[in-house]
Amino acid sequence: MNLPNPMVEIRRNGVTESLHHGVAVVADADGRLLHAWGDADLLTFPRSSLKPFQALSLVESGAADGLDSAHLALACASHRAEPFQVAMVETWLARMGRPESVLVCGPALPMGEGDMADAVRAGGKRRAFHNCSGKHCGFLAAAQAFGTPDGYERPDHPAQQHWLAGLSELIGHDATALPRGTDGCGLPALALTMTDAARAAARYAALAVSDLKREAAIRRLLAALREHPDHVSGRNRPTSKIVAATEGRVVLKEGAEGFVIGFVPERGLGIAVKILDGASRGKMAVFSTVLGRLGLLPPDRAAELARAVEAPVLDSNNRIVGEVAALPLA
Repeated sequence: MNLPNPMVEIRRNGVTESLHHGVAVVADADGRLLHAWGDADLLTFPRSSLKPFQALSLVESGAADGLDSAHLALACASHRAEPFQVAMVETWLARMGRPESVLVCGPALPMGEGDMADAVRAGGKRRAFHNCSGKHCGFLAAAQAFGTPDGYERPDHPAQQHWLAGLSELIGHDATALPRGTDGCGLPALALTMTDAARAAARYAALAVSDLKREAAIRRLLAALREHPDHVSGRNRPTSKIVAATEGRVVLKEGAEGFVIGFVPERGLGIAVKILDGASRGKMAVFSTVLGRLGLLPPDRAAELARAVEAPVLDSNNRIVGEVAALPLA
C-alpha cells in the first residue's frame, strides 16, 4: 500500500484533534484512471456501496416489473427504518406472499431515537427494521422470478450469480474470482480495488454495457437513485443533500467502513472514496470535495456542501464545539 493521504480533520476550537486518511479515485467509462488521491490499487470491501449493482438481479430477472422506482431505490438502500421505509418493506413482502421471517438479515431496531423508542414499545427488534431489508426483498423477489425462492444468500444461487455476471462486464474481468467475505446482513460481500470500483461505477453511469436489457435495467436504477434519495438512506441525510445540490447530476451509494461510490451519468464518470480506518464521519465531505475538483460544483458550493453533509462535534448539551473538515485534495 502507498502512503495514505490525510483527508479529514476533526477540529476542536481550531485545533486538530483527530485525522482520518483515505483514498479517492475517479475513472471514466473507457477504464481510464483520471484522478487518484491515495492508493488506487487498495483492495477493500465496498460493502453496501455495491447495492446498485446487486439490484441488477431484481430488474433483469423481471421481478421489478410492476414495481415503481421507489421500490428500486429501496432495493439499493441502507435505510434507517423510518416508518415510510418499513411500510414499503411490509407491503413488498405481502405482495410476494412471504413472511418477514424469510429475510436473511437479522432483527434490528430503527436508527432514529424516536423510531427506536416506538419500536421498543411495540415489541422490539424486527427483520424489517434492518437497514438492508430492502436489498433482501429485492433478492427474494429475484429468487422467486428465477424459480428458486429459497437460499438467496448462497453464493451459488442464481440471484447472486446473475448480478456477478453484470459486475464482471463492468469491471472487465471475472467477478466470481474476487475475494469474498460475508456482509453484516448475511449476504456475500466482494472485495474490489478502488480502481475497479470507480471503473464499474463509470461504466454503470455511462450505460456502457453490451446488452440492451442490462442497459434498460441500469437506466431504471439510476433514475430511482436520483428520484428517491430519501428511500436510499433517509430524510435530510447526506445522500439526499448531495443529490439535491447537484440537481440529480450525481447519484451515490454509501457503504459501511467509510466507503462511498458515486455515479455521474452526464460525464460517464465513477467515483470511489474510502476512509481507511473505516470511519463514517468525513467520507461524505471528501466525496463533496471531489465533486468540486471535478467541476461538478463551483468550489465555494462544494465547500459549503462538504460542511453540510457532516454533523458538527457536539458536547453533551448539543452545543457545537468542533467540526469535521475535509482537507484540500492535492
